Amino acid sequence: MEGLGQFFPLILIFVVAYFFMIRPQMKRQKDEKKFAEALKKGDKIITKSGLHGKVTELNDKDGSCVIETMAGRLKFDKSAISMEMSRKLNPAPVKK
Repeated sequence: MEGLGQFFPLILIFVVAYFFMIRPQMKRQKDEKKFAEALKKGDKIITKSGLHGKVTELNDKDGSCVIETMAGRLKFDKSAISMEMSRKLNPAPVKK
């Protein structure tokens, strides 16, 4: 029992780190993956670099999408699309 008491603070630090650092990061990655899979033509998006546009084509084969901007059409990887900023442009439908 004496040996367990020495490792208790170390175990406690690991548990706290898991619930405050590792678990939220895993949840965020899961949410971003679901967001990228749910993209569809016509969605207004913002890339992580700040480019605004509308999705015109999706290619599941290589994980890319074509975005129409005021400057023309650009091809981006789906992972370059910002989930947080794009959700602000496309509000979720109100459930009644």
